[in-house]
Amino acid sequence: MHFPHRHLLQIEGLHPPEISALLDLAESYVLLNRSGKTQRDLLRGRTLINMFFEDSTRTRTSFELAGKRLGADVLNMAVSTSSVNKGETLLDTAATLNAMQCDLLVVRHDQSGAPHLLAQKVDAAVINAGDGTHEHPTQALLDALTIRRRRGRLEGLVVAICGDVLHSRVARSNIHLLLAMGSRVRVVGPPTLIPAEAAALGVEVFHDMRDGLKDADIVMMLRLQQERMRRGLVPSSREYFRFYGLDFEKLSLAKPDALVMHPGPMNRGVEIDSAVADDPVRSVIKEQVEMGVAVRMAVLDTLSRKTRRND
Repeated sequence: MHFPHRHLLQIEGLHPPEISALLDLAESYVLLNRSGKTQRDLLRGRTLINMFFEDSTRTRTSFELAGKRLGADVLNMAVSTSSVNKGETLLDTAATLNAMQCDLLVVRHDQSGAPHLLAQKVDAAVINAGDGTHEHPTQALLDALTIRRRRGRLEGLVVAICGDVLHSRVARSNIHLLLAMGSRVRVVGPPTLIPAEAAALGVEVFHDMRDGLKDADIVMMLRLQQERMRRGLVPSSREYFRFYGLDFEKLSLAKPDALVMHPGPMNRGVEIDSAVADDPVRSVIKEQVEMGVAVRMAVLDTLSRKTRRND
């Protein structure tokens, strides 16, 4: 398998063969998980620590499940009750983790760049589970796997990423991945929620939802991250939904078989209507959750090969 990197810190900079290798391996884990043969011995004797400085349900749980299905010893570090909450620095935490001889470290942090810093200081392979507004690489991989399984390819598809792009690490990772794999990417949202450098990334920018969704193959909605916003970026949740929330009227402008995605958690009635989110034909939101476990198994499997010690 061609993946020369010791860590997975971002999608930016990964080459298409490296992305494809991870997706192909994840595909095999989808089949394995569905067969019911979930327990493997690939990571027996290895230690996986999940260290989440921000709240998470889907990502932390799926990394935990992925590690256990591969046979790893999994530790969920409770940051809120750890020494970090008592003032310990990130570098001191890194020294502690090294002393524990951790093999794989999954990190979510509210500061962009924190996983990169840890990767320089720990012996473990570091996986970025989301840092600030920078990137969320495994989310982009699971989104790509979901699309590829449904459409058979990524190349040539028109993907509209809609909503709060400014604060979304998911959007950034998806933009890098989809462009690398040959998709056409649009970002759609109010001017206050589209980063100034968006066009320079190679995407098409739309401020009118209807124009942005026209003939799209994939409609990827983003959570409105009000906890990261300063006042005045959106007038109200009701007004936001009127212009940028996905309902069937707006979705009708996309291709008739366009798929609807959302990384979760969803603000129903704010960025997406419940009827659309729960539509059994168009929505693949539940499938994204399933693909998340398989992708994270593939990432843990791949990176563990870089850190395996002599037993």
